[in-house]
Amino acid sequence: MEKNQQFQVKITDYSSEGLGIGKTEGQFVWFIKDTVIGDEVIAAATKVKKHYGFARLVKLVTPSPARETPACPIARQCGGCQLQQMRYPAQLHFKQEKVYNNLLRIGEVPQALLDEVFQLIVGMESPFRYRNKAQYPIRRDKSGKIIAGFYAGRTHDVIACDDCLLGVEENKAILEAIVTWMEDYSIDPYDEKSGEGLVRHVLCRKGFRSGQHMVCLVINGTSLPHQEALVEKLCGHGGQTGAAAELRSVDSADTVENGENASDGRAAYVDRAAKDSGECPHVDSLSFSVNMENTNVIMGTKIVHLYGPGYIEDSIGEVRFRISPLSFYQVNPVQTEEMYGAALEFADLQGTENVWDLYCGIGTISLFLSQKAKQVYGVEIIPEAIEDARQNAALNGITNAEFYVGAAEEVLPAWYEVHQDERIDVICVDPPRKGCDEKALNTIVQMAPEKLVYVSCDSATLARDVKYLRAAGYELRHVCPVDNFPETVHVETVVLMSRVSNEPRADRA
Repeated sequence: MEKNQQFQVKITDYSSEGLGIGKTEGQFVWFIKDTVIGDEVIAAATKVKKHYGFARLVKLVTPSPARETPACPIARQCGGCQLQQMRYPAQLHFKQEKVYNNLLRIGEVPQALLDEVFQLIVGMESPFRYRNKAQYPIRRDKSGKIIAGFYAGRTHDVIACDDCLLGVEENKAILEAIVTWMEDYSIDPYDEKSGEGLVRHVLCRKGFRSGQHMVCLVINGTSLPHQEALVEKLCGHGGQTGAAAELRSVDSADTVENGENASDGRAAYVDRAAKDSGECPHVDSLSFSVNMENTNVIMGTKIVHLYGPGYIEDSIGEVRFRISPLSFYQVNPVQTEEMYGAALEFADLQGTENVWDLYCGIGTISLFLSQKAKQVYGVEIIPEAIEDARQNAALNGITNAEFYVGAAEEVLPAWYEVHQDERIDVICVDPPRKGCDEKALNTIVQMAPEKLVYVSCDSATLARDVKYLRAAGYELRHVCPVDNFPETVHVETVVLMSRVSNEPRADRA
């Protein structure tokens, strides 16, 4: 078959990336984007190999009962959502099967055991408007108009979209205000080809519990012209900065505009109803990030604050967090509370345990566990994240959490060599997509904690690590998938493993 040649096929399965799979002539496998199991489609070949090929959807002949019309008009072009054509229950089933099959095939977990420990995926009541963070590239379109949007799949072509349905409604008004400011003062967006232009990206963050907003412009320069006008437009009140900025904390008991008391701890502003009226909300922290490198990395390392204290606050459960532009903070706070709640439940802490939290970020899981543990140790390779973790511990009055800067595979063995007499009861890991480093896993096995809680954003590398740990004397006890990223192929998983090795454990303090 040649490129662009059309054919008809029925979709019978999914790839791990959410591509529909169909077969022609009984054996030749096609991967087709934007299709759903049960669809009968006409597709056009885009790439053909010996035993498989990729194709694009041309026409629906018979739609699947699991198919629905994407809510977003640019869902097919944008690279952000891969599953909007799939009804939400079907999305949850796809993700649950993905985790299950990876543990079965890659992890080599016996099916009988997997059936016993596997829990139903935790989904959302509404799979939209859940992201508390969005990063928008700013460019000119072909007509020369300044646009904010997202990259088309596998490209750096920006598709205009100032109202992503996964983000909060307020982002649209914020982006419109920034684009208007750029047009009013002839400020050029960045051009990747020439390396010229100033504004590269706009980062928007919102505290779902606090109601606070953060904006950080990523710029190709060291200063921002007409910044006073931008501060006035987004923050108002003449742009007070630093200590003079009137930022209200998340535990304030202010009165909202309609006179109701904000006793739930949410910050209250006179423009709180702005998201409903289409007006730009008050921005509590405004800054810019300097990035003059020719790179795909969005944020630069230097942050210049224009208004507010340089952070916003939010909370997960009873724990408050300060979030700066460079902080890693889970993007779906509703599901994060479910996920961390599962981790805390699996750890089953009684107040006497010593706990390690590897890849701890700004201390989100560490501080969650510290509520029930005797002592928690966290490690993270990013110094700024550890500084945030220490500040977050102080913010919450938590004194039983200690944090270390460095790679987990280096810090943990070094710590263990000095503290072999200290008993570690629980180790929690929340690694990046590549999973845990083997050296870190080996040290975990040597430390022999009774329980290991593994929070994973990639079930394939989770399965690989589960296989390693099962061979080293640990067994799978609970598996709980959590849908932190509706409309996309990504899924989080919380796993509990416990020590079953027959080797005697050293009696440690």
